[in-house]
Amino acid sequence: MAEDLHISVGTKEEQYQALLPQIRGLLEGEADLIANLANIAGALKEQFGWLWVGFYIVREEELVLGPFQGPVACTRIRYGKGVCGTSWKEAATLIVPDVEQFPGHIACSSLSKSEIVVPVIRDKIVKAVLDVDSTALNEFDAIDQRYLEAIIALISWP
Repeated sequence: MAEDLHISVGTKEEQYQALLPQIRGLLEGEADLIANLANIAGALKEQFGWLWVGFYIVREEELVLGPFQGPVACTRIRYGKGVCGTSWKEAATLIVPDVEQFPGHIACSSLSKSEIVVPVIRDKIVKAVLDVDSTALNEFDAIDQRYLEAIIALISWP
């Protein structure tokens, strides 16, 4: 249940280790994709307090805004454009320490300073991306990548 989520202190890795079983519990027995994506975004935002956490879902040749937590966001992103579109094109997690240095970065919020985007890949096809933005430079690292990829692996995609 959402009320069972607690912000814990400790290292980033300890926070992820505490959060993973909670996310598993949220997803267990729930088949609705949108509900599950919404709860993942909410749990991550609550735990880490990042600026923006959400999903963009592949719809034909665009990424379309899905469930998210944070300020209003870009609604559609083209294939290969910005960090999200590039992650989709490369089918790879991208860690961007300074978004101002990323060629073609799409500035949905001027408050965003660093970003990580993790593709949701099923049957070798990118179905969506998890996008996380921070107000701090160099916020994301290999620990985030490892745990966010593990969280993405928990999603049952129809």
